[in-house]
Amino acid sequence: MAASAKIGAELDLKPRQSSSFDFGGGEEAVPFLRSASRRRGDTWIVSLFVLLHVFAFVATMAVNNCGENSHGECALGALGRFSFQPLPENPLLGPSASTLDAVGALRRTLLTEHQTWRLFTAPWLHAGIFHLLINLVSVVYLGIHLEQEFGPLRSGMIYTLSALVGSLVSATFVQDSPQVGSSAALFGLLGAMLAVLIRYWRHFNDKCAALLFIFSIFTINFALGLLPYIDNFSSIGGFTSGFLLGFVSLYKPHCRDLPTNKVGLFDYGVQSSIKLKQKLDKPVLRIVALLLFGLVFSGCLVTALWRINLNQYCSWCHFLNCIPSKRWSCNDMTSSCEVSRLSRICSPTT
Repeated sequence: MAASAKIGAELDLKPRQSSSFDFGGGEEAVPFLRSASRRRGDTWIVSLFVLLHVFAFVATMAVNNCGENSHGECALGALGRFSFQPLPENPLLGPSASTLDAVGALRRTLLTEHQTWRLFTAPWLHAGIFHLLINLVSVVYLGIHLEQEFGPLRSGMIYTLSALVGSLVSATFVQDSPQVGSSAALFGLLGAMLAVLIRYWRHFNDKCAALLFIFSIFTINFALGLLPYIDNFSSIGGFTSGFLLGFVSLYKPHCRDLPTNKVGLFDYGVQSSIKLKQKLDKPVLRIVALLLFGLVFSGCLVTALWRINLNQYCSWCHFLNCIPSKRWSCNDMTSSCEVSRLSRICSPTT
């Protein structure tokens, strides 16, 4: 009996490892923005998504070939084939509108020609180098925290489904100019992180700092979407999707504090300390969130496949996508080009 008590005391004295979001049964609050404990292999899904985005942007710039297709009027012309379009045409230092069309951006006239494959390519495209850097830095920071805490499967699912829902929402608002939707997945991660904060509100002691952090990333990336070619409607769809999926999938069943008098290795109280309700972790909330996500996904899918244009019912919605300015245009700058489905045959401006 003395030996059993000694073993129990040693187990109680052993420190418990915690991660960035500690949802244990204890009442002690923890920082929401605390750095996660790093383990090798924990962030492979985020790394994969980042590499795919970088590859897609490099391929886009290779197709763009500004020096040859724009008669040498390029920004950073020393980059040769990978130089950027002039800033009045693309203030984000990126490709031309015709190149975005060619590589799979969304456009109203192209979607009406049954090119639904663009719904799957637009989420991988960026409008320019500024868009790429800001987007991926945010994805890396948010994705690492979520993947290390909840694993690659759930984090990857939220990332992918948010990108898809964002693309469907974009298809219902897109006008006759190319739009990319890579920010939808980022906003999905933001929505999921907000869901975690709300779900486990009492476990964190830096709630205001966490809300300010989420709001700051949201504001910066949404403001970036007011420039040409970045679709903010896809970001709204991605945020809504990630928020709902966060309630559905980002949970951690927690244990009650073990009774101090239960020290036997095979004691029933130790093995049965997790309640069924704690395992399910607010099942009603999860079911409601899942049903809402199903409704959102189904509605967006129907409107996108039926090619419904919601701009007909909202005369000001296009200002959420791009704000006109003297420094750039919200319409295609290659107006002297003859458009032929996916390619443009341009002639020098006289």
